[in-house]
Amino acid sequence: MDKRTLPERPGWRDEATRLGFTFADMGGEPYWDETSAYRFTLREIEEDIEAPATELHAMCREAVALAARDEAWLTRLGIPERHWDLVAGSWANGEPELYGRMDLAYDGTGPAKLLEYNADTPTALYESASFQWLWFEQQRAAGVLDEDCDQFNSIHEAIVARWTQICADGEDVHFAADPENPEDYATVETLAWAAREAGLGAHFTALAQIGLTEEGQFADEQSRVIGTLFKLYPWEDMLRDEFATHLQSAGARFIEPPWKAILSNKGILPLLWQMFPGHPNLLPAFFLDDVADALKGGAPAPAVADAFTAARDELARGHVLKPIFSREGAGVTIHESGREVARTEDDSYSHHPMIVQGLAPLPEFGGFHPVLGAWIVGEMCCGLGLREDRSRITHNLSRFKPHFIEG
Repeated sequence: MDKRTLPERPGWRDEATRLGFTFADMGGEPYWDETSAYRFTLREIEEDIEAPATELHAMCREAVALAARDEAWLTRLGIPERHWDLVAGSWANGEPELYGRMDLAYDGTGPAKLLEYNADTPTALYESASFQWLWFEQQRAAGVLDEDCDQFNSIHEAIVARWTQICADGEDVHFAADPENPEDYATVETLAWAAREAGLGAHFTALAQIGLTEEGQFADEQSRVIGTLFKLYPWEDMLRDEFATHLQSAGARFIEPPWKAILSNKGILPLLWQMFPGHPNLLPAFFLDDVADALKGGAPAPAVADAFTAARDELARGHVLKPIFSREGAGVTIHESGREVARTEDDSYSHHPMIVQGLAPLPEFGGFHPVLGAWIVGEMCCGLGLREDRSRITHNLSRFKPHFIEG
């Protein structure tokens, strides 16, 4: 793994505008940045990223199977008690999942480490699946990349295939997001494009325009009843929404399914560590309430005493505090050798329960720290997108970087 300086494609911004990639620059800074790209070997992709991410996803499904039937874990994960049956029932009924993005720390020399799993409403999909592939094809055609180079990216094809697996032929799917958020809109349009290619009907509706019919069904702004809904709206918010009492009775099918409320929650990280202690792709993780005193030299909660003792030295060298619900690094702090070394200004999620996770320092390439986004479609890893930031904590305006495989 390394970072290569490369020439930009002539006129790529005009092409981005034409294609609707309106957020290629954000906040006066480039978001899409092709002045350089990350190079991986095929071995790194296959053995260090693709296979481990697929295995991690299988482990996550095992964790969901445990948590969905355990009231203590549903409580710790902050899932409202009135919706336990909805969440557990969706898992028991085998309601299918569509996609997710695992954020990994990796430097090319050791096992990739799972930082968190954006399993419910991950964005950066258009950039990863479409614009990154266009960059690769055009740079290879221009001779910037060798003909024998490749890219780890079958995301679009995998999503098309997944739609055919989880929906009936010709099924109508509503896609809901905030139309005022360009990145969210691009995400649902990418998914809708794949759905149409799979032979499905795809209708966009603004989240704020969804209402209830007199019969208690969800409907769009044209009064069309919603049978299947893909929503770029996280379950932790949906379960607390004023319409939450109608989630079961409305008869709608949700993508992602309600059981993703377990998997998209950072509280899944302590559960994974409990189930798979010492796994090479996991970092030690605990709920802060269980180990706050122990981090200061006291005793941990009895239930995690042995696990904490085994991880004490690693956590003392470095650990991260993060809320079980948060977005774009909000509420995250990094500690090394007993002192805080990085913090995000946004603390809007910090009132939620916190977890402690071992620190996997991100590598540095030219003053930037990359995070790998391993895309899961269905139950398999099928692509990669990278974001990098000058900060050690990845934020909303981090740069998206293309990648290629060589060697």
